[in-house]
Amino acid sequence: FGLKAGGHLLNLDFNNLRNFSAGGTAITDSDLYKKFTPNFGAGLYYHNDQFYAGLSIPNFLQTEHFDSADGNDNLVSVDRMTWYLISGYVFEMSSALKFKPAFLLKATSGAPLQADISANFLLNDKFSMGAAYRWDAALSALFGFQMTPEFMLGLAYDSDISELGGTKFNNGSFEVFLRYEFIKKDKIDLTPRFF
Repeated sequence: FGLKAGGHLLNLDFNNLRNFSAGGTAITDSDLYKKFTPNFGAGLYYHNDQFYAGLSIPNFLQTEHFDSADGNDNLVSVDRMTWYLISGYVFEMSSALKFKPAFLLKATSGAPLQADISANFLLNDKFSMGAAYRWDAALSALFGFQMTPEFMLGLAYDSDISELGGTKFNNGSFEVFLRYEFIKKDKIDLTPRFF
C-alpha cells in the first residue's frame, strides 16, 4: 500500500506559441502563469513469484484550470481522477523460457476506457523480447539484454495506429534504454521475478 502527496505547477508562456492557422484568433496574455494545485494519491500492489496486480489513483482531486485574462473565467483544461489497474502472470514454459502476458487498464471520467495488453518472453534470464498493443492507438516491440544483474540494455519501437497517427504525422519512434537496478550485494534473490 502506498500514499503520495504533491502538486502540479501549471506555467504557460504564450509568447512561445505560434499560430499556424491563417485566420486563427490571436493568443493573448493569460492568468494561467504559475498556478500551483495540491493533490494526493494512493495505490495497492501485490506480487508473488509468478503473479502481480496493482490498483492506483495518482490524483484524487480534480483540478480545473481557468483563464481570466479577458475578465471572464473560461475553463481551459481539467485534470480528472484516473484509475489504473495492472496485472500479469509468468508462465515457465521450460527451464530456459518464461512467458509473461500482462495488461493495463486506464479509466478516466469523460474519456474512453484505455486498454494495453502485452506479451513478453525471457530466454535464459538474459534476453527479453515482447510486443504490446494499446487498443486502437499503438503497437510496440521491445528487445532487451541483461548485461549484468544490475544493468539491462534494450531497444524499443512504438508505432501510432490511431486515426491521428499513422504516417500522416509520424513514422513511429525508436528508443534505446539502459536500466539500472539497485541490488544489495549481501542479498541473494532466490526467486528472481520477470516483472
